[in-house]
Amino acid sequence: MNFDKELDARGLNCPLPILRAKKALGEVSSSQVLKILSTDPGSVKDFAAFAKQTGNELLSTAEAGGEFTFFMKKK
Repeated sequence: MNFDKELDARGLNCPLPILRAKKALGEVSSSQVLKILSTDPGSVKDFAAFAKQTGNELLSTAEAGGEFTFFMKKK
């Protein structure tokens, strides 16, 4: 998937991946896509809730080898 900015939040635990994502989304324009890498298993439900609360669109969630990849589109 194409993306405009990448955030490496691997090794960080809740709430840091969400806080870093919020900051990174503030640095991109509307309708741009942020790719987020995380190793926190709780981030799956955290990013789903974050998208719902902020109106940003969670395009996809994937997991491979204990690493989670999210693509979020800024509203």
